[in-house]
Amino acid sequence: MFNDKQIQNLKPTGARYEVREGNAHGNGTLALRVGPTGQKSWQYLYRFDGKVRRMTLGAYPAMTVAEAHKAAGDAMQRRERGIDPGAATVETNAAARKAPTFKELADRYIDEWATPRKKSAERDRRALKTDLIPTWGTRKAESIQKADVRALLKTIVDRGAPIQANRTLALLRKLFNWAWQDADLVPGNPCLGIKAPGVEHKRERALSDLEIRKVIAKLPTTAMADETKLALLLVLLTAQRCGEVLAMRWDEVDLKSGWWTIPGGKAKNKLPHRVPLSPEALEVLTVAKLVNPDREIVFASPRGDKPMVETAVARALARNLDHLETAHFTPHDLRRSAATALGSMGTAPHVLGKILNHKDQGPTAIYNRATYDGEKRAALDIWGKRIAVLAAAKDDDAAGPEVAPTVSPKAAQVPGTDAPPAMRAARGQSHLRVVRGA
Repeated sequence: MFNDKQIQNLKPTGARYEVREGNAHGNGTLALRVGPTGQKSWQYLYRFDGKVRRMTLGAYPAMTVAEAHKAAGDAMQRRERGIDPGAATVETNAAARKAPTFKELADRYIDEWATPRKKSAERDRRALKTDLIPTWGTRKAESIQKADVRALLKTIVDRGAPIQANRTLALLRKLFNWAWQDADLVPGNPCLGIKAPGVEHKRERALSDLEIRKVIAKLPTTAMADETKLALLLVLLTAQRCGEVLAMRWDEVDLKSGWWTIPGGKAKNKLPHRVPLSPEALEVLTVAKLVNPDREIVFASPRGDKPMVETAVARALARNLDHLETAHFTPHDLRRSAATALGSMGTAPHVLGKILNHKDQGPTAIYNRATYDGEKRAALDIWGKRIAVLAAAKDDDAAGPEVAPTVSPKAAQVPGTDAPPAMRAARGQSHLRVVRGA
């Protein structure tokens, strides 16, 4: 019978060897395997269906002599009842070998769930490659626990990115929910009950007239790609989401009638959206056509025929803020600035909501299917004229009077001889010179 003193006297020899306790009348043998460096593990050796089998019970001294005898006794009883005592272990080990690593799980999440459903799938892919796969890539996904998630989030917070830690937690929660509830790849979600570590502050940044004037004046000489400059200006002129502007294709734009139709599959709320293009917005698109005459995508990436990435545009803008002589703002702040200005100029809230393509949650939404296209065009044409006035102003000029969009849908048509004088003036010489030499 094994005892601790006997086991402690078993020294490593540089090669693996095994000591057996003796044959228990054909029911199997308890053995202790000693590794080349001295590690020791309990083994149960037995015959089943005419074949010699081996079952690992545990490591010594974590599993004591008494515990090893009990485990071997339990295995002998299963064998006597005609049950292979090692089968469950073999199946468990085989399942463990087949269980996906975190990288494998992440790849499946992107391919099977995010890409078909999320416009931000590429953003998820980059986040996984940046923080998650380098840390957990080779680990079995099912082995990741709450403590691992908290430790990872702390690392991100400690490098000064608490909001990014929040985004990472949201991504992990979505990934593990899919793997657990939909794909049945992990036994649970280690993110459950974990609170976001960063304090979120709702952005309220809206650029003033003076800031807009500076941005337009300085934009041509920034160290940004022409496509980036034009895209930023179109966000401001149309009040649309930066990601939707960057995904714009020429087959969605009718330059003659002045309409851009965003397909429902691209819109955040999954609803098709018609955006009226002011003369100033049409001018930006005309220049964009000259910049990339042979591309199907309006603001194509310099690296290929695919849209520019929103985060890349945001980074380019951030690098050039000193040159723009403007306090920090993001591409989305341009959309907010346009919405704020439209509201202050008298645009009706329901029209502004249609311009922004916000989903109407009111009690009459199910009945009111009006698109307010005429009112939308009136407001954005006046806004475009306002931008042209700001662009033409000298540094010591006043920004000029604000023009409230009290224009009838008929007068707002493009082109239109019935348009009011202020709107017709906006269709004259433009000062929106975003690309040098344009």
